[in-house]
Amino acid sequence: MKILAIESSCDETAAAVVEDGRKVLSSVIASQVKEHILYGGVVPEIASRRHAEAISGVVSEALAQAQLTIDDVDAVAVTYAPGLIGALLVGVNYAKGLAYAANKPLVPVHHLRSHIAANYITHTQLEPPFLCLVVSGGHSHIIEVKGYNDFNIIGRTRDDAAGEAMDKAARAMGLDYPGGVNLDRVSKDGDPKSYKLPHPRVDGSEYDFSFSGLKTAAVNIIHNAKQKGETINVPDLGASYIEAVVNCLAENTEKAAHEFGYKKIVLAGGVSANSLLRARMSDICKRNSWELFMPELSLCGDNAAMVGAQGYYEYLAGNTASLSLNARASMPIDENDKFLSKKG
Repeated sequence: MKILAIESSCDETAAAVVEDGRKVLSSVIASQVKEHILYGGVVPEIASRRHAEAISGVVSEALAQAQLTIDDVDAVAVTYAPGLIGALLVGVNYAKGLAYAANKPLVPVHHLRSHIAANYITHTQLEPPFLCLVVSGGHSHIIEVKGYNDFNIIGRTRDDAAGEAMDKAARAMGLDYPGGVNLDRVSKDGDPKSYKLPHPRVDGSEYDFSFSGLKTAAVNIIHNAKQKGETINVPDLGASYIEAVVNCLAENTEKAAHEFGYKKIVLAGGVSANSLLRARMSDICKRNSWELFMPELSLCGDNAAMVGAQGYYEYLAGNTASLSLNARASMPIDENDKFLSKKG
């Protein structure tokens, strides 16, 4: 089965053709990073306008690279939640029009589910059940993946997501957008023991995360140094900050794996590209004799190939939608939308 997939949840306009949820026939991404650097982050209105300008060309290129026409695909999958509402609407409305015109099933895909599914492309042997740490700019979750369409949230952030916390701290340190990527780059030679930062915990919820206090601590260090006329060592502060974030993510995931009996661990989301997180999770899994699965770096960020991978399993489960489908800015990964129609 060949699925044409569309992704527009933030600032990448992407389209791909994926076969049987595992084989990528084409993948095209139009990035807006250079434009949003001017503003230090994603401007939703600009992102939406650029999606509208790029989406038709991106979809056409994805079909051309796969050497297919719209008549050759079996379904159209699209990210419809969660994300920037204006950006999502561009992708959803384009997908609805295309599916209607070509008489193809419309398959709505949850953004976090597709991040997890990126691993099905990198590791074709991977199957649920497994424990997954999903970390991105807007989300930080520990999730039991019981089946391709069966998810249970064990832990989540109570405030800032890990990626958001890294982006904001990077901006305070004077680094360009995308902050998390640049923070990882400049911190490779830094000393993670040079700055004392808190290790946030959530009382009564041992698997949840809280990063707002950590972000505030880093900002205070920077402001206090400026008031005293001192210079901040950005590589050292960056290394200390990433160490604190990764410690929280890795420790909670390890505890959850022991508690729930998982020996197969998966990383997903944009922050899964962070070099320290990948190294720390590799060490933990090696020490416990667990299997670790991580997406290749090109599939960590937003892309449509992962949407096509998850879209295949949503379609098999009968999760299709009518033209009444709408975008949703927020939606839990374990919720099935009212727009979906189950087979049978």
